[in-house]
Amino acid sequence: MRIVSLIPSATEILFAVGAGDDVVGVTFECDHPPAARERRVVSTSAMPEGLAPREIDDFVAAALAAGEDLYRLDADALAELDADLVVTQDLCAVCAVDVGTVGEALDFLGCRAEVATVDPHTLDDVLASVREIGRLTGHDDAAEGLVASLEQRLATVAERVAGRARPRVLVLEWTDPPFAPGHWIPEMVARAGGEPTLGVAGARSIRTTWEDAVASGPDVVVCAPCGYDIEGSAELAAGVRGHFPGVPVWAVDADGLFARPGPRLVDGVEALAGILHPEAAPTSEHCRRV
Repeated sequence: MRIVSLIPSATEILFAVGAGDDVVGVTFECDHPPAARERRVVSTSAMPEGLAPREIDDFVAAALAAGEDLYRLDADALAELDADLVVTQDLCAVCAVDVGTVGEALDFLGCRAEVATVDPHTLDDVLASVREIGRLTGHDDAAEGLVASLEQRLATVAERVAGRARPRVLVLEWTDPPFAPGHWIPEMVARAGGEPTLGVAGARSIRTTWEDAVASGPDVVVCAPCGYDIEGSAELAAGVRGHFPGVPVWAVDADGLFARPGPRLVDGVEALAGILHPEAAPTSEHCRRV
């Protein structure tokens, strides 16, 4: 089987269930595991490099309002790779190439590839997508084993934080302007032993204001800007700190452990547990107090 993955989280899942050798094409964002970098890149960003968070938000808003794509597909690469399976998403137009664009490109090229769309909104949905990708690639047993191990790790976190005071946690998915979290992130906070102050589990992240963010009364602020690693998050978190005097502000590896709906979300839950309950859970190298 020849597989093209158009979302980083699917690439991670494919390698984790043992289908990595079948992956022939990826996006420019597929960087985990490192072997993903050895595959041909078939999707790149239309966004200029080096933009600040406000400039990124402005660019995305203008592109979506104009009906423009945020990603470019390399049609020649798609045709030459002759994929049997293309994995994409229908979750967020900002996160990956639109599924409609993929279908149109394959039709235009006359490609026979099956298009599998994953659309997780919760942690359970993410685990279900692991099973589905395992099924599609003939790695059912490995996928079930991976899901079982992830569920066990979540159960271990639940045991460690059970019965402890639950701090109020504000997770920021963006900082300029501020965005309240959605999808699986409020659930991650709850599973780590906290109470999310803003955001609804399973719903989309939403733009908010600093006034509302402060008024939500967080005991802890976690800066998890989509697409940023720990260093980038820490830089942005330093600017957030002034809005919350006396409140601990933490930066996390948002790109690896929070934004991508793959196995490493469980690492994110463990990292949050270490932030919220350091007496019960170890501190992760993927988070830093600023």
